[in-house]
Amino acid sequence: MFNFKTIESPVENTLLKEKGSKFLGFAFPVNNEEELKNALEKIRAEHPKATHHCYAFRMGLNGENYRANDDGEPSGSAGLPIYNQLLAHEITNVLVISVRYYGGTKLGVSGLVKAYKESAKITLEEANIVTKELETTVEIQFNFNQQNIIFTLLSKYDAKVLQFEANENCIVTASLKLLQKENISEKLSEMQYVSFKFKD
Repeated sequence: MFNFKTIESPVENTLLKEKGSKFLGFAFPVNNEEELKNALEKIRAEHPKATHHCYAFRMGLNGENYRANDDGEPSGSAGLPIYNQLLAHEITNVLVISVRYYGGTKLGVSGLVKAYKESAKITLEEANIVTKELETTVEIQFNFNQQNIIFTLLSKYDAKVLQFEANENCIVTASLKLLQKENISEKLSEMQYVSFKFKD
């Protein structure tokens, strides 16, 4: 598995009304704990008067890092239905938040499950789901006169040069698809005066 499905950009303020309660849906692409925290804080700051901020996220290639939070709703009635929508769409590195403004009529557990599921569903239906390739970063050291060979090799494997220091000994840092890691390693190890290491 060298790729994963995620959402291209945030979706904000989808609206679901259920017996007077309003559910506002948000979805954010997140790659780490910090982005996750920032997105949650942003929504809490924008909706300080909301009754609940329920959410779920999946991170990691196989969604191995995940959490579902009911934020005071009955256990399993909010975070889990949201999380199940992430599974249903087969996406990861995504946070979905459903902000509830209580409307005066209790929905009961089954009503809550249905509302939070629906809120997450309409939010994700508005998102553009994209497939992203996993990448890795390589640092290659070589002699000045080997530049052409190295750059030709990098372009053959669609690598993006991130940094290049040209001295007598040159160092180039490039990112490439994880899929190509073994192929390029093989080629580089056959070359004289070349050393390389992967950064992840």
